[in-house]
Amino acid sequence: MTEAAALDENQASRFAAAHKAIADNMEQVIRGKRDVIEKTLLCLLAGGHLLVEDIPGVGKTTLAKTLAASIHANLGRIQFTPDLLPADVTGVSIWNRNDSVFEFRAGPIFAEMVLADEINRASPKTQSALLEAMAEAQVTVDGVTHPLPKPFMVLATQNPIEQEGTYPLPESQLDRFLMRISVGYPDRNDEFAILQTHESDGVVDQLQPIASIADITAMIAMVSKVHIEPGLRAYLIDIAEATRQHPSIQLGMSPRATLSLQRVARAKAAASGRNFVTDDDIKAVASDVVSHRLILKSDSLLRGISSEDLIQDILGAVPVPHDRS
Repeated sequence: MTEAAALDENQASRFAAAHKAIADNMEQVIRGKRDVIEKTLLCLLAGGHLLVEDIPGVGKTTLAKTLAASIHANLGRIQFTPDLLPADVTGVSIWNRNDSVFEFRAGPIFAEMVLADEINRASPKTQSALLEAMAEAQVTVDGVTHPLPKPFMVLATQNPIEQEGTYPLPESQLDRFLMRISVGYPDRNDEFAILQTHESDGVVDQLQPIASIADITAMIAMVSKVHIEPGLRAYLIDIAEATRQHPSIQLGMSPRATLSLQRVARAKAAASGRNFVTDDDIKAVASDVVSHRLILKSDSLLRGISSEDLIQDILGAVPVPHDRS
């Protein structure tokens, strides 16, 4: 299988301009969080799903609504609760007595963008209803497979697991998320601006779309055409092997994680107006792509070591291609 035709410089420049325009539009609502906005866009344009983990009230839901409004996408919202059932997510077949057939009533997952709000407040059984959708962009109900719209992105919000009424996401579910980020508190000036602009409802409703679904689909296709040289592919494998051999890590990066890191690094390069990946692109997104996929040893957790810290240590230890002898 041959690699897709390379992205040229003009295409990369147009990609970067479109990326900036969408980010600027979102920043009208999401104040002071340019880095969060750009990471959210990278996840979308790399064709993946995003997990936003943070305390309530910092704008996780608003982030999803703002992105959907900026690209004119249908937004399906699922409020995850302990009594939520899988059928409430995927849909259900209803018997039509008039026609004597079962009719499928699609659930809220049938949208270009799905906000899975407080995903870790639902039971593991309900959380697993998302697995097929996130991995294969389809839903199977009563033996019938239904394709989901394209592009399809799940933006899930998660409260810290220390909070009351939360369930930890299983490893298989976490691995379906291309990236995991947090929002954090705004600084003083940005919070002052929020008090001025968000005092009344409807701020997101007033936002005008900057791109269409067709534009986003084209940009996702462009990401796969960004060139990555063999030396950087070897660098990705070196990083993966370092996580598998690290004494503090029980389960390191899988091949899917390595592929994910390559995809997001390509999106990062295109968003910077380049048609080729650098090692800095990989380093810039490594923590957001890899941290939630690592399983640390119990003694590492007891010592307060985080996966983010370990990734930074590994990036500092693994030589980049131009340092190889």
